[in-house]
Amino acid sequence: MDLNSFEVIIIGGSYSGLSAAMSLGRSLRRTLIIDSGKPCNRQTPHSHNFITHDGEKPAVISAKAKLQVELYKSVQFYNGLAVKALKTDKGFEIITESGAIFTSRKVLFATGVKDLFPEIDGFAACWGISVLHCPYCHGYEVKNEKTAIIANGEMGFEYAKLISNWTKDLRLCTNGKSALTLEQTEILKNHEVQIFEEEIDSLEHNEGYVSNIVFKNGNKVEVKAIYAKVPFEQHCPIPEALGCELNEQSLVKVDAMQKTNVTGVFASGDCTTPMRSVAIAVSTGSFAGAVINKDLIDEDF
Repeated sequence: MDLNSFEVIIIGGSYSGLSAAMSLGRSLRRTLIIDSGKPCNRQTPHSHNFITHDGEKPAVISAKAKLQVELYKSVQFYNGLAVKALKTDKGFEIITESGAIFTSRKVLFATGVKDLFPEIDGFAACWGISVLHCPYCHGYEVKNEKTAIIANGEMGFEYAKLISNWTKDLRLCTNGKSALTLEQTEILKNHEVQIFEEEIDSLEHNEGYVSNIVFKNGNKVEVKAIYAKVPFEQHCPIPEALGCELNEQSLVKVDAMQKTNVTGVFASGDCTTPMRSVAIAVSTGSFAGAVINKDLIDEDF
């Protein structure tokens, strides 16, 4: 048996990849997880809204998951970065940064996305700690606190409406001239949402916990939490290089079975959905693993 040959290679060994590996390990599939050890939520102190793990540290969840997956002897791990994939007559060839080459019949990308931060000093340091992307993941912990939203136009209006469920002490920072309609502005003012159009210079914080938004004109506004939606790109360029389609949100396009448009290539987790949470990553990974196993059965039976 070729030790570098597998039935399935999973690129990305965080929550979604590990969940898929458990499905495949329990299906007796020879599986390899290639992971470089840089999950996108590594700076986040606590994970929430994942039943049985609510409030746990993200690294603790993934470490426990890896220990459990390692019990399935058909699953192996490779610590490294996948940099290239080639489609072959028998499946796929995956090449790592160190030059190692592995082959498989199926490939699953559970590679997440890379957030692109604005040029605001302190923003990156606060990301995932007090600058938040999801009220369902973190809103309860900052309920009723002085909260800001950094957004503009339609997104700013809808985001303010959403976050008002968790706090009424709310201000919208458009970081430049407001693109809100007159009607939207009036509605927000009627709900006592303050609107700041000044450009943002920096965030004052203590080890990622924000205290003030500092505007370029020198003014400050006190806050304890900020919500922001930042642009992102695929963390791994390999799916697109293989011919996988991205949707209008720059996410890997998959069908209801987590299949991409490239035969034999699957994707799950944050690289496929705007609903970025550990629970959803685990769910889509588990489902993808089961679908991949069924595909292999159908091909061989």
